[in-house]
Amino acid sequence: MFIPVSGKNLTRRLIQLNVGLVLFGIGIAMMLSSDWGLPPWDVLHQGLTEQFGLTVGIWSIIISFVVLLAWLPLGERFGLGTLLNAIIIGVAIDVVALVLPEPETLFWRATMNLGGIALIGLASGMYIGANLGPGPRDGLMTAIARRGPSIRLTRWGLEIVVLVSGILLGGTFGPGTVAFALFIGPIVQFFLPRWSIDTGRAEDAWDHPAR
Repeated sequence: MFIPVSGKNLTRRLIQLNVGLVLFGIGIAMMLSSDWGLPPWDVLHQGLTEQFGLTVGIWSIIISFVVLLAWLPLGERFGLGTLLNAIIIGVAIDVVALVLPEPETLFWRATMNLGGIALIGLASGMYIGANLGPGPRDGLMTAIARRGPSIRLTRWGLEIVVLVSGILLGGTFGPGTVAFALFIGPIVQFFLPRWSIDTGRAEDAWDHPAR
């Protein structure tokens, strides 16, 4: 079922959503260029790139729509933000990765990677706080969790599966992957209340950090 684009503060929410999605893609591109480890889903995207060509951004878009197909039997509601999430992040990853320099020293690799994680946390608070629909991976987790497992267990299970699959395909697992797992939750928890916009609709509450 499609969530209608309605509620209060709609113009602000649309702007915040799109800015957040672009910043999210920039954060992933920073982690990618650092070659110091990626978030689990992007380890998978990079592994697919290594095996089948295309780009990390394109694979991000493809996997997003594959995940959306998995929503159909689960009956999860999607919104405009869900569809824009599936496209804009992947485009931003590829565009920014083309112009970002590859850091030559360990210090700058770590700095770029951790900066990317911080930016992803900020961006997650922005796009989730816009309340225009969950990201494809968010929705898959919440739909599964409604049928038994907790959100935490569902997220861990899914991310372990995609991480191991990505590593086997040749994706980059590294310190940044571990740092992402440790820090992304607290960072989003910090930024989300600061970016949440009142829509006037009680059912709007997207509070999960993964896209």
